[in-house]
Amino acid sequence: MQLLKENGIEPEIIEYMKTPPDVNKLNELSKMMGLRPKEFVRQNEREFKENNLVRFLDDDNALFQAIAKHPKIMERPIIVCGDKAVLGRPPENALVLL
Repeated sequence: MQLLKENGIEPEIIEYMKTPPDVNKLNELSKMMGLRPKEFVRQNEREFKENNLVRFLDDDNALFQAIAKHPKIMERPIIVCGDKAVLGRPPENALVLL
């Protein structure tokens, strides 16, 4: 994150627990990252397993709804800069935004 700031880029950090993204925002983030929701969901997260969300892995809309309802299952952080977004893990991913 510091590297981005040093290069004059002030990224937006999606704070999923303070302000959980709704289905529309998740869809937008998915497009910005070029990832399907199953690519940024934490399948090993307890809430994912307890709610049998594996059944939604091939249904993007249903998975967006599940992530909106259980934001803890979303990979994080997601870093947004302009019309691009990346997963912040590993931190080197943020270099794509430079």
